[in-house]
Amino acid sequence: QVQLVESGGGLVQPGGSLRLSCAASRSIFSFYHMGWYHQAPGNERELVAAISNDGTTNIANSVKGRFTISRDTAKNTVYLQMNNLKPEDTGVYYCNARTVIPRKDYWGQGTQVTVSS
Repeated sequence: QVQLVESGGGLVQPGGSLRLSCAASRSIFSFYHMGWYHQAPGNERELVAAISNDGTTNIANSVKGRFTISRDTAKNTVYLQMNNLKPEDTGVYYCNARTVIPRKDYWGQGTQVTVSS
């Protein structure tokens, strides 16, 4: 069973930064891709950033220029660097890992990010 453990959330003022971490229990090369999803209160979970097995990244337009995704393959960890945070970035951030064969999504427990003055 795959475990994804997120950390790094918290309370930050608008314009501030946070870095989220997602540590996987096995090699991240075993996943087709890994990503971060944001769920704002009352909303559905939305993809904000993903990194594929080959290192290709994809960032949602809503956070492009502010968020970056990266990985440390030696630590089996994926990061989400969030800069210039806005109140609308508030919510729970979930780490996701996806395999193709079999097609399956794994999720972390989520980490809360609150952007408020």
